[in-house]
Amino acid sequence: MDNNKIILASKSPRRKYLLEQAGLNFSVIVSNIDESQFSLDLLPSDYVKKISMAKAQNIGDKYPDKWILAADTIVYINGKILGKPSSKKHASEMLNQLQNTVHQVVTGYTILNINNDINITENVITDVFFKKLTDKEIKWYLQTNEPYDKAGSYAIQGLGTFLVKSIKGSYTNVVGLPVCEVIEALINTGAIKRINERPYYE
Repeated sequence: MDNNKIILASKSPRRKYLLEQAGLNFSVIVSNIDESQFSLDLLPSDYVKKISMAKAQNIGDKYPDKWILAADTIVYINGKILGKPSSKKHASEMLNQLQNTVHQVVTGYTILNINNDINITENVITDVFFKKLTDKEIKWYLQTNEPYDKAGSYAIQGLGTFLVKSIKGSYTNVVGLPVCEVIEALINTGAIKRINERPYYE
């Protein structure tokens, strides 16, 4: 198996873990695009797709013969895109926005192979319902340091699991990558093969 055939263009340890759990062989090369150049006024699906496309292109230009996988995840509520918090106060504001209501987690992903002229970008949306939070619960969670590199200021796979009452849609999408959809897309593009009805990653 060629471990360098697929490149994950992301520094996210969660995306790396999810793909490893799925049995995928890949290398990691982090894209260095400036995400602040993208307007928050875009529709959430357009916003994440534009960023994932830019990440994939940034790495694909350097490795045109490889399969590049890039992604971007945001939280969307009341017409606003929530990315990663810039401060403890910002994280507190986000959690107060999200508590006792439903929000959407939106991930855009791109699969790019320049030499094969393949460029696919899709998005996946999951509805997440938060419980009603007390000020003490929010304060405690902020002290864990878990919220500060997460879109929406929480990690469903970590201590933040206590915040989530229910979800509708892909769980792994909330973690950071819709694994089922991504694997199927990699199969459909020919980046990986399915043998005996099981994914086979070469």
